[in-house]
Amino acid sequence: MIALCQRVTEASVTVQNICAGKIGLGWLVLLGVFAKDTEKDAQQLAQKIINLRGFSDEAGHLNLDLAAVGGEVLVVSQFTLCADTSKGNRPSFTQAAPSDQARFLYELFVKCFKERGINTQTGEFGASMSVQLCNSGPVTFSLTT
Repeated sequence: MIALCQRVTEASVTVQNICAGKIGLGWLVLLGVFAKDTEKDAQQLAQKIINLRGFSDEAGHLNLDLAAVGGEVLVVSQFTLCADTSKGNRPSFTQAAPSDQARFLYELFVKCFKERGINTQTGEFGASMSVQLCNSGPVTFSLTT
């Protein structure tokens, strides 16, 4: 799995001109699922993001996690993160998980945040979406399993 985590002061995702999810301070997580990924990968990656100290303390150091700042999460599926661009100019998606597997692991990933009491919003899996955000910092992390 790959997660592109952007620290935001606000973010939203729209599907067919309807707001599907919206958050304030927290993480916008763009999530890609590879064919090799497992349930354990989804759980471990979610836990890593929950505990990721990417928010600034009083001294301006990245020492605070989601709970410490009362943060929220917006998870958006993005299979293009699984692209292989090593050859030629056209991305290959052969390493991306098939839709059924990707949906299952995406939903499990989202459930991990909700079970911890974190306000978690989502886009619509597999849909064409418009994402708007205000990246804070900017602070962006790329996490993989």
